[in-house]
Amino acid sequence: QVQLVESGGGLVQAGGSLRLSCAASGRTFSRYTMGWFRRAPGKEREFVAAMSGGLGNTYYADSVKGRFTISRDNGKNTVYLQMNSLKPEDTALYYCAAYQPLFTSVTMTESRYDYWGQGTQVTVSS
Repeated sequence: QVQLVESGGGLVQAGGSLRLSCAASGRTFSRYTMGWFRRAPGKEREFVAAMSGGLGNTYYADSVKGRFTISRDNGKNTVYLQMNSLKPEDTALYYCAAYQPLFTSVTMTESRYDYWGQGTQVTVSS
């Protein structure tokens, strides 16, 4: 079992920045693919970014490409999401997720992720 705890959300003005963190339990964190998803009010949860274990391949949703950066510190069992140039449409509950693939992979497919955090709220004011 892997437990995920997100932090770093808050209220920020449009154009500002936030860095989300997700701390994971377990001794094999480096093998897990880590992802960030978000759910905006009245919308379904959507993929934001993901990073594989091993080589650290990354994958971003088009809506955040060039503004958000996913990274990880395997020594701290933590994955980060640096969010710059935030827009009001980025307002959402942000979730951290994880799965352990047989081979290195990174995917935007929500159902592939086995473990989920409780989420951290990000609100961007205009």
